[in-house]
Amino acid sequence: MINFHTESIDFKVTNPIKTKRWLKSVIEAEGFELSEINYVFCDDEYLHKINVEYLDHDTLTDIITFDNSEDENLIEGDIFVSIERITDNAKDFGTVFELEFRRVIVHGILHLCGYYDKTDEDEKQMRAKEDHYIGLW
Repeated sequence: MINFHTESIDFKVTNPIKTKRWLKSVIEAEGFELSEINYVFCDDEYLHKINVEYLDHDTLTDIITFDNSEDENLIEGDIFVSIERITDNAKDFGTVFELEFRRVIVHGILHLCGYYDKTDEDEKQMRAKEDHYIGLW
């Protein structure tokens, strides 16, 4: 089950049914089974507080993913997404909001599937996976 929630903003996912199906197909393509994912769409201030409180990072970010999986084959987690960051990033990267939105939400799924982006090589692999799955939208 994939749930969409909001905190501190008014936001609705366009094509929520298609988006949920797409995200579930990514999870299955990566060899996992979906348990439950809660997306929480928020503003920069809300996500910044989470970043400071839980990760001790005093920076803005577009996404924070918490893996709640207890079984290595099941995907379960909470994914917090700043709609403000996505809007700004889309402008900075010269893309449209919807494309950047898809990139960020699939990024969270890929973290839950075991992909990282701390090293240059990991980041390159993460971007390739994002591009691949965005192409399947």
